[in-house]
Amino acid sequence: MGQKVNPIGFRLGVYRNWDARWYADKEYTKLLHEDLAMRRLIGSRLRNAGVARIETERSANQLTVIIQTAKPGIVIGKQGASVDALRDELERISGKKVRVTIHEIKTPELDATLVAENVASQLEKRIAFRRALKQTLMRSMRAGAKGAKIQVGGRLGGSEMSRREWDRDGRVPLHTLRANIDYGQAEARTTFGRIGVQCWLYLGDFVTATGEPIPAPGRERAEQPEPVAVVERTVVVPAAEAVATPAVEEVPVLAESAGDENGAAVDEVPDEDEDDIAAVVPGQVKSDEKVEKLTPKRAAPRRKSPAAKKPTTTPRVVKKPAKKPGVDVPADEPEEEED
Repeated sequence: MGQKVNPIGFRLGVYRNWDARWYADKEYTKLLHEDLAMRRLIGSRLRNAGVARIETERSANQLTVIIQTAKPGIVIGKQGASVDALRDELERISGKKVRVTIHEIKTPELDATLVAENVASQLEKRIAFRRALKQTLMRSMRAGAKGAKIQVGGRLGGSEMSRREWDRDGRVPLHTLRANIDYGQAEARTTFGRIGVQCWLYLGDFVTATGEPIPAPGRERAEQPEPVAVVERTVVVPAAEAVATPAVEEVPVLAESAGDENGAAVDEVPDEDEDDIAAVVPGQVKSDEKVEKLTPKRAAPRRKSPAAKKPTTTPRVVKKPAKKPGVDVPADEPEEEED
């Protein structure tokens, strides 16, 4: 079976702060029971006020209680009467001066505890649990949540066998620490028994003090090798151009010089140009090799065989008219006579 972890406790001390902020050495158990008693009192008196979170801060002689609620008017009452009564009861429990601070929650659809209480209240009114889940999920997603999951467990629909049903919309990354996931739970007291409701809301990632999102640990390492690759490319490109440019320049210079001076192709360059080529590149071994490579190309005089073949073609043309008057006519007549 999977081991379930509370999302709030999983992020305590990393991205989320404690609800009870105080320290004690010897009187720890006494102060802990005082906190639990005060939370029970506030939860019972303000059951319909939509209380989402209760925070306590202790100093030497004073206790501060911060109440986050979606309905501050019910908590305060007319002219602050209900707040004063609540403060007096808290002072009896703690024996110190109590300061009550009320914070309003403007979007209750984005608070997991209030969403779970809303589903529980619908189940108490005998609304179908599947319909209640879908409606609350739609409201939370419309309010701006990136993901939501609601789970209901107990005698659903009055069945004798209890079971669990859940529905989800969006994504809820429970294992991502930087993900701001709010968790809340509530109980629906029905005639068949108690039905538990759990809610997870994914509200985005936690941000730094400047408001920028916290980068993932793997992205910084992935971005480092990219500029190194760019530097290598810039170094390689000019090196290739430096090698390619002299080789391209030397070959056409020789061809143009030979063609311009003689007005002919490179194969028809006379032997006198060899001294000029050697003078252009003096004292280099590569220049000598190029001169040697050009020498076999100057076998063009041997290729002038077509010019020598021209006289051979001319006598053939001359012989044909010689045969026509003298040989062909008398030879044809006697053959016709014999036939």
